[in-house]
Amino acid sequence: MRASKIRSRPYLSPVRTAFEFCLLTAAKVVPAGRDWIHEMKYDGYRLRVERQGKTVRLFTATGTTGPSDTPWIVEAAPKNREQQFAIDGEAVVLGVDGASDFNALHSRKHDHEVQLYAFDILALGGEDLRQLPLTMRKTNLARLLRGRPDGIFVAPFEAAEIGPDLFAAACRMGVEGLVSKRRDRRYGVGRSKDWIRVKNRTHPAMTREF
Repeated sequence: MRASKIRSRPYLSPVRTAFEFCLLTAAKVVPAGRDWIHEMKYDGYRLRVERQGKTVRLFTATGTTGPSDTPWIVEAAPKNREQQFAIDGEAVVLGVDGASDFNALHSRKHDHEVQLYAFDILALGGEDLRQLPLTMRKTNLARLLRGRPDGIFVAPFEAAEIGPDLFAAACRMGVEGLVSKRRDRRYGVGRSKDWIRVKNRTHPAMTREF
C-alpha cells in the first residue's frame, strides 16, 4: 500500500502544519483482545517532530515550541538519514532509574536532557503514512530510527492479550499508566476511541494541578 504524498506547501510550514494530533480517550479498563497493542505511558508532554531537510519544527498539543526547549531532540533529528519525516511522541526527562521525571521536565532546569519517546510516524520521505494501519507505521518508525542518534528513542510495545497484566506491572513500577491502541487502525484526528489511556491511580499525575 503506497500512501499519497504530502503537499509541499503546508508541510512543515512555519505557520501551519499538515498534521493534527490523534488524542487519547480515557478509560478505566485496559482492553485485552488480540486487536490491541500496549505502550507504557511516560510522564511528559506530547510532541510532534517534523523535519524537512535541515529544518526541524516542533509542535505540542497547544502549538509550536522553540528549539531551546528541547535542544537534544532538535540536534538529533537532522542526524537521521531521511530528509523528510514527521514523528509523534512524548517529550520526557529520564532519571537515573530510567523512569520519566515530570518535575524535572516542568522545572525547565533540564531542557538539555529532554528526549523524545517516539511511538508513531505520520510521514516519511514525502509520503503520508497516516492511512496505514498502526502495525505498519510502527515498522516504518523502527526503520527510521534504527541506529538512532541519542535524544530520540522508539517506544517499546506489547501485543495482544497481555494488556491487563502489563498494566498491573506498570502500576508496580510506578509508571503513569498504559496506552492501548488498535493495531489495525489509521492515524486519526482528534479524540479517538482507538487509542485508550488507563491511568495508574496511585501516580502523582492523578492529583497534579498543572
